[in-house]
Amino acid sequence: MVDVIVIGGGLAGSEASWQIARRGLRVALYEMRPSKMTAVHHTGYLAELVCSNSLGSNLPDRAPGLLKTELRHLNSLILQCADASVVPAGGALAVDREAFAHLVTERLENHPLVEIHHDEVTRIPRGSSQFARPLTIVASGPLTSDALADEMASLTGKERLFFYDAVAPIVSVDSVDESKAFRAARYGRGTDDYINCPMTEEEYNRFVGALLSAETISLRDFERKDKRFFEACLPVEVIASRGHAALAFGPLRPVGLIDPRTGRRPWAVVQLRQDNLAGTLYNLVGFQTNLRWGEQERVFRLIPGLERAEFIRFGQMHRNTFINSPALLMPTMQLRDHPSILFAGQIVGTEGYVASAASGLLAGINAARILKEQSPIVFPPTTMLGALGRYVTSADPSNFQPMKSNFGLLPPLERPVKKRETHQALVGRALTDLIVFVESVVDF
Repeated sequence: MVDVIVIGGGLAGSEASWQIARRGLRVALYEMRPSKMTAVHHTGYLAELVCSNSLGSNLPDRAPGLLKTELRHLNSLILQCADASVVPAGGALAVDREAFAHLVTERLENHPLVEIHHDEVTRIPRGSSQFARPLTIVASGPLTSDALADEMASLTGKERLFFYDAVAPIVSVDSVDESKAFRAARYGRGTDDYINCPMTEEEYNRFVGALLSAETISLRDFERKDKRFFEACLPVEVIASRGHAALAFGPLRPVGLIDPRTGRRPWAVVQLRQDNLAGTLYNLVGFQTNLRWGEQERVFRLIPGLERAEFIRFGQMHRNTFINSPALLMPTMQLRDHPSILFAGQIVGTEGYVASAASGLLAGINAARILKEQSPIVFPPTTMLGALGRYVTSADPSNFQPMKSNFGLLPPLERPVKKRETHQALVGRALTDLIVFVESVVDF
């Protein structure tokens, strides 16, 4: 008999399964792909990345970098596999999508305490108590199937919430005209890992005009009724609609960049980031979109250097689902009304790949501790792990929105320091508190 059922084989479900198994308990991990695919996934691999191949900043003095450091300290499977499949991306941690997902899948398939089932789950098991085997972790992600989402609504008694996410297109590097594009660091920091397509004011104006007039994919009736975009991943056409200069001050801002052809800073710049280890594929940074595929070719080929771009994958928009976590979850990630059920991943409102994995780590550790009749843990709020968990379980439920890792979630420092040193001080406090906490927990 298995000890824990994990529903969903994304980053959170994979991380939760790993944390449970490494504590000596048996896991049944259910992932419906490839027998039933989502609108944006392409493989049956666990932990397949769909929106971007970047896991965010890897710099130690940035909030996402701090979260990665914490997860590395806690033996995160996702960070181990990401570090083993890294591609150049300056200060960011970017991975070869296929190599990363293949490695996560291989590690879990080869673990003797993990069973992987490629079946859709439509009913969430309800234990008689929080100690009854098996416990359940729901980590089905933002692309939860309709049947499972209906089951969640039945289980929680709460109205489902939706937001919308979008995927950026990928092009073949061989099709980029490097006589017009140039390599440089993102925002002028780090190594020359990005391909930059510079625009003059005239080229920018023409591009924005074409973008605003392009045809988008029609949404279904219920999607139009509920349509809300998440601010951290807006479609490029939505950003452009907010003002003619919005893109130039957003994803196309040419900070720290000089066009070697002119010796001047471009009016705007489109940056391409390496998407695989071979360096043959690059994605358009910040170009999540809901344009029709033919329109994407027409409009994006107005970008200097991409006139003959070969699009390996077009961008697309899809519906993401998340629960009203502050009204439903305890800080341990357990459902208040059904403590034998835990939730993890983007479905709880931890936005981004690494934050999703972080909540999976917490849920996995706690599931194991509950079955061992040990007290479940809550990380200190001074850590990024603890701050994210505190946010999704204690924010205002009447106005809850997903949140990515940021220093604003951390309690202020007791003693003020100079502004430029604040982040370093927050990082130092977080790591110290994490180490002290882990050492204080019995059988961590």
